Amino acid sequence: MNIMNLTKAVGVVALLALAGCSDGPAEDAGEKIDEMVTDSKNAIEDACENVKEAAKAENENC
Repeated sequence: MNIMNLTKAVGVVALLALAGCSDGPAEDAGEKIDEMVTDSKNAIEDACENVKEAAKAENENC
């Protein structure tokens, strides 16, 4: 493989790597879903802890 072909190959790989890093609509949607799941988990855990606290449970962790 000569130096020109190697240079072209490295350039193509670099372009593909940069294209893979760009934020697209699917990635944005995925991030929003992740945030919603995390927020839901936190809300459920907070509600559980509030119920245990109101019931004066020994262990308030959920």
